Parts: sequence; structure tokens; C-alpha cells
Amino acid sequence: MSDTPTQAPTAQSSHWEIRTQEQDYAFLSDKEHAIENRYGKRIDLVELTDKPKNRSMFINENPEVGSNPNRNKQHGFFFTADNCIGCHACEAACSEKNENPAHIAFRSVGYVEGGSYPDYKRMNISMACNHCDDPVCLKGCPTRAYTKHAEYGAVLQDPETCFGCGYCTWVCPYNAPQLDPVKGRVSKCNMCVDRLEVGLKPACVSACVGNALDFGVIENTPKNREQCKTSIPGFPDPEITHPNIRFQQTKTLPDDMNRTDSMPVKYHKDQDGDYRPVIDQKAGKEKHWHLDKLSSRENPLVLFTLFAQAAFGTFAISFLAAILGFDVFVRFFHSDMFLPLTLLSLAMTAFALLMSVTHLGKPMRFYRGFNNLRYSPMAREGFGLTLFTIGCGITALLLIPHNEWLVTTVKQSLGVDLAKLLSAFAVENAPLFSASFAVVSGAAGLYYMNKCYQIKARPFWHHIQTATAFSGNSLSLGAIISGMLLLPTLTVQNATEHELTQALIVLGAVFIIGLVIEAIGLLKHNYDMNRSSNEGGAAHYIQCTTFGKSYLFRNTLLALNLVFTATLLVMTLNTELSSGLYLAWLIAALICTLTSVIGRALFYVLVIPTTMPGAFFWKNKAFEQHARDIGLADNPATGVAPLAH
Repeated sequence: MSDTPTQAPTAQSSHWEIRTQEQDYAFLSDKEHAIENRYGKRIDLVELTDKPKNRSMFINENPEVGSNPNRNKQHGFFFTADNCIGCHACEAACSEKNENPAHIAFRSVGYVEGGSYPDYKRMNISMACNHCDDPVCLKGCPTRAYTKHAEYGAVLQDPETCFGCGYCTWVCPYNAPQLDPVKGRVSKCNMCVDRLEVGLKPACVSACVGNALDFGVIENTPKNREQCKTSIPGFPDPEITHPNIRFQQTKTLPDDMNRTDSMPVKYHKDQDGDYRPVIDQKAGKEKHWHLDKLSSRENPLVLFTLFAQAAFGTFAISFLAAILGFDVFVRFFHSDMFLPLTLLSLAMTAFALLMSVTHLGKPMRFYRGFNNLRYSPMAREGFGLTLFTIGCGITALLLIPHNEWLVTTVKQSLGVDLAKLLSAFAVENAPLFSASFAVVSGAAGLYYMNKCYQIKARPFWHHIQTATAFSGNSLSLGAIISGMLLLPTLTVQNATEHELTQALIVLGAVFIIGLVIEAIGLLKHNYDMNRSSNEGGAAHYIQCTTFGKSYLFRNTLLALNLVFTATLLVMTLNTELSSGLYLAWLIAALICTLTSVIGRALFYVLVIPTTMPGAFFWKNKAFEQHARDIGLADNPATGVAPLAH
């Protein structure tokens, strides 16, 4: 295109209406482009795909191909922080074009500030989706609602495919995907591809009154600009996603820039002149309980993770102990009571999956959760746990013909011979294979459950402690439930004290191993977060202050329980079994359950994402809570979303 863009021959386009008074600055004007961007990615995206060059995007179901000569090049935003006056015209234009409600904004303006009178500085930041080279939202979404298009490099999302899990909002460092709790689905910036098709810049860029926003082929520095940086103060690490946005910021800023929202993070200039996040102790240093704040909209996920881990541990511990040749577990595996244990594991996993479904904005679309098995750890997690449930179900079916008590009871009460009816399933060693399948599937599900939370945009979770908490809880809670079934079964079967002791020792050892794994992870997490200056360290600061007493209480209980159970294990080895000893183990089990629930609630409540700064009233969690407390949130114009998923 020429430097002075020409008007379209007609006032009405099938993609977007071009007004007769459209100004020159509203048109794209890129003539040349680089071969690669600074991350080594080809800018001509057709060269990376096997798609035809003039493929239609079917915008509004229109098959017409746009006239933009650079439609197959990676485009991106250019933000000049020096020019932004914080008028929010870009926000208004974006929301008007996309007909967004007040609580949803694809583009939002936040700011950071520093210094003191008379040398006070404030820098505004306008941010939307950055249509990244490595879009973590696309890889994380289990429904495949996201697509990275060769046309303009736009990362587009289909709200009609989305089932509202919100996982993309977790993994994105820039607040780009917006989860609407009213509609129960996510939507986001679409790069205004309908405008791009006719040579117009996005609506937000055209509306910018301060000439702060620009747009074009990535790496092209706009006219009258002298910088093309990948980061400015308050912008998350670009290495997470390689975002397609470039910045100019030449005005001198103070060494420390503060966020005006409630997040306990500020930005400090290092020796290289780059601003890095550091902890801002806005909450002071006093420790509190705040047990009431442990309840959150993520409560279904607290139940989902704990029940799924406990179910897997319950089944796997008993089965693997039998495989390893422990006599009492071999006896239990071949007894009538292994069927109830299998059914209990199945029921617990089914309940866990139900909790994960209730967490969705569109629960009836749950079946779409397996659409992205190629990339999404969330899809793989759900698939693994579903296979575990199926494996438990098949195992239970295969065990029914061998369950003498059930066969006899049903025959006497209903006159139905289950052994004869299910004789086709009475295959020797078949339960062994189906149970092995269930254990492998469940282990895969728990592995990807951990991967779901290894998110670079959430450093508090992106740590080995997530894996140790999940695996530790699986062992300790699984040992508790296994013991509640195994020990009474052995007692009814008139097992010897030696056999009961062996069972209690094995289960007690597994229980302690689970506690040790969890404790090691917590110690490592505390050590690393105390020395971290990023959002992970900020979350740990909140953990040690706002929830300081709850955190200390959980850790103290865990440590005391570890010492207590180790003592009980020694006593079990060296003394005769008694009702007092069993009661002591029960107390240890109850303490473990309590610490697991508190720990998992803290896990979800505390996490602080790597995210863009908000304003004092907008995109500020503290203001949102204040608005709810005083009733201001009842006014839709306030822009505070209701407390729903």
C-alpha cells in the first residue's frame, strides 16, 4: 500500500463499513516487512502452513477474501507509553464495537506510578490480546476454542465452542481472555480482522486520541517512533508467550513504580535499566486467620482435586500392595471387600469429575473437554481420570461373579443368579488386567493434573510443591480410606494379630510417606518463595500475612502429625494392637484430612497471576470487593462482575 492510503471505491464493504470521512491514520500503511521477528519466527505465516494464500476467513459467514496485501503477515500492536493520556477512548471503542457489557473489556487501561511531589510520574498502559507467537491460551484450552490464523497472525476464540472453564484466563499473562460469569463463557480481542480485511486498523487504534496506539506488520516501527521494545514497566516477561506487541517508553521514570491496584507487587529498575517485579508490602506484616476468606469460587476444584487424588490412592495402594506380594493385601484383593473398595474409588472419582463439571460456565458442554488432547493438560487430565473411572467400573464388573456374598444375597432376595448371568465376565486374572489399566490411567490423570498448574503466568503454582502436594495427598488420604475398609475386613475374617499389624504398618508407612512428601514440598516452596521477588513471592507474602495464622496452623498441624504418626508406627511395630492405638491412628487421619482441606483452599485463594496493572477503580480486586460490600456492585454500570463462575 502507498504511504497515503486511498479510500475504498465503495462506502459499504461486505466486511466492514468504511466511512466517507475516514482519516488517513485509520488505514494500514505497511510497505515492507522483515523476514523474521526478534524471536526468530517467520513473519510471513503462509510459509509456516500448507494453507492457500487467499483463504477466506468467513467473517460473519462471508466467503469474500479481503483486499489487504499483507493479510498473511504477522501483525501486532505498537504502544507508545509516552503518549497515552489515560482517556480510555480505546476501551470505549473496543467495547462499543464488540457490544461488551460493563464488566467485560477486551482492552483495558491500567497504570503504574512513582516518585513524589513535585517529581511525580505516572505511566498509563493500554493492553489487549497480543496474539502471541506461542499462544498459551490455545495450547491450554481443552475445547479447542482457539485458533492461530495465518491471516494477520490473529489468535481468535470461538465463544460458542467454549464451555467456560476459565483455564485460558489462568495461563494468559496479559488478562486477554475474559470470562463472563453471566454468560458462562470466555471471549476476547479478535484483532478486528473484519477491519483489517479492508485495510483499516483496529477500532481501538483508530480511536486513540493521543497517538499512543498503532498497528501493523510486527517489527515495523511506526513513523516518528524511535524505539521498538518488547517490554515496559508492568509488562510480564515476554519470554512466556513471545507476544506480538512492541513499545516505546523514553521518558525518565523513578526507580520504583507502584501499582495502584491491590496486588502487592511493584516494579524496580535493575542495573540494566529494566523494571522487574518486587514485593510491595501493602498488607503490612501482621498475621491474620481470615478463615472465612478460604472459601472461594474455586471450591468445586478443591473438592475435585482432593477427591480424585484420594480415589486414586485408595485403589492404587491396595492393588499395588497385593501385586508386591504383601499377604494381607493379596488376601484382601481376593476377598469380597475389594469390590466395595473399587466401587468406592469409582464413586469418589465420579463425584470429583462432577465437581469439575459444576465449575464450568456451561456445564452441559462438558463433553468438549477432550477436544484438545494434543496440547491441553486439562483435556489429558480429564481423559486420564475418565479412563480411571472406566477401569474401576470394568474391574467391579469382573469382580461381581467372584463375590460370593453378593451372589448369594442377590440370589436369595431376588432369585437372580449373578454368577450365571455374568459368567462371561468370570475370566481368571481379568480383574488383574483391568485394575492395572485403572492404575496406569489414574496415574496419567494425576500427572496431568499437576501439569495443569505448572503455569508460568502463576509462579506460586509453577513449583515442585504442586506435585508434592498432589502426590502426598493421594498417598495419605488413600491410605486413610484403604485402612477404613481393609482393617475391618481383616477383623471380620478373624485375621491374626500379625496380619493386622502387617496391614497397619504398610498403610501407616504409606501415610507417613505422603506426609513427608507434602512437608518437603512445603519447605522447598517456603524457601524459594521467600527469596522470590516475582508474583510467586507476592502470593507467599499474602500467605504469611493475610492468612499467616491459618498457614502457620496448617503447617504446625502437619509437622505435629508427622511426629505423631512416626511414633504410632514405632508403637505398632513394638506393641500389641489395642483400641487405643486404633483411635490414635484415627485422630492422625482426621488431622491429615483437616490440613489437606486447609492447604488446598490456600492453594487456590493465594495465587497471584503474572498480569497487567489495573487502575484504582478498574481491574482492581480490592475495589471489586468493596463495591460488593457496600452494594455498589448492584449497579451494572460499575463494571463489577457477579460472584459466579
